[in-house]
Amino acid sequence: MLSARKAVQHLQEYHPPLACRDGLRLDFNENTEGCSPRVLARLKEITADALARYPERAPVEKIVAEHLALTPEHVLLTNGVDEAIHLLCEAYLEPHDEVLIVTPTFSMFEIYAAATGARVTLVQCDSDFQFPIAKLLRSVTPATRLIAIASPNNPTGTVATREHVLQIAAAAPDAALLVDEAYFDFHGDTVLFDVKAIPNLFAARTFSKAYGLAGLRIGILAGPREQMPMVRRVSSPYSVNAVALAILPVALADSEYLSGYVAQVRSGRERLQHELQSLGVHVWPSHANFLLLRIGERHREFVVAMRTRGILVRDRSSDPGCDGCVRITVGTTEQTNRLITALREVALELKLGSEVTA
Repeated sequence: MLSARKAVQHLQEYHPPLACRDGLRLDFNENTEGCSPRVLARLKEITADALARYPERAPVEKIVAEHLALTPEHVLLTNGVDEAIHLLCEAYLEPHDEVLIVTPTFSMFEIYAAATGARVTLVQCDSDFQFPIAKLLRSVTPATRLIAIASPNNPTGTVATREHVLQIAAAAPDAALLVDEAYFDFHGDTVLFDVKAIPNLFAARTFSKAYGLAGLRIGILAGPREQMPMVRRVSSPYSVNAVALAILPVALADSEYLSGYVAQVRSGRERLQHELQSLGVHVWPSHANFLLLRIGERHREFVVAMRTRGILVRDRSSDPGCDGCVRITVGTTEQTNRLITALREVALELKLGSEVTA
């Protein structure tokens, strides 16, 4: 009788709550305004003949590499950051190898790693969600072959500094170190350029967040020149679709659109944090396009109350260390105004300030 591998049979499935998302989308950290108008114009120019051809990503990888001040040998375009994670797991993990993941974080790190049969060790952040550098370094063993961290991290918004990353890379020279920089545009600090000098460092980026291209599934994996051929061996040459490849150079070129949206998010993030604090709701400082707040026992009621006002937010109370927590994406200035109005109403309705403590 046919049966899946034991590692697959024991995997915990990830079911993102994507159904019935009518309203203001502040639940999945997407761009809440949409992509650049120039991207839409380019989409209208795509011909039937272009869609009939197999996609060729090398020319676009050259453009992306130049944009990032890297060489094409360092860059691989992927089907979102998800594929980048998957490729590193396939390239470097054998069954019974060890993987270290700082948690709470993006669920696909653990899923892809565990699917290989590797042993996954979760390194829990401290209660303030600061990056647990000392704890992580103590967790490295001779069996460690992959370390995955997100910076800024989802759902906490906290970061691992460049100094942290360099320490980890040096402490685990036999492990691939992946830094997921999906929220880089809202933070600004990066280790992307260090992949040229650090022989086991990889950095991933996505166009799903600031660029508003989540539906096209396109990302970047950057890594050492010597290692990228191994990653390419396990990658399909057609994993990035022709439409995404056609519009990516246009999206990169429209820096005015990107900077305008990011500026609104950064400003809104500060306003929202101040507002939540004034309402007595505990909120953690964030370097991403979202805030994590502790609602407490009424977190489910809070999500429902926001939905009744046409605003979708994400319950993250099941994440390790996030009991009673909700994550809210920050959008445009107008959307933040609407969000703050709703928050004031819901805080009064649920008496949040009187129940929530730090």
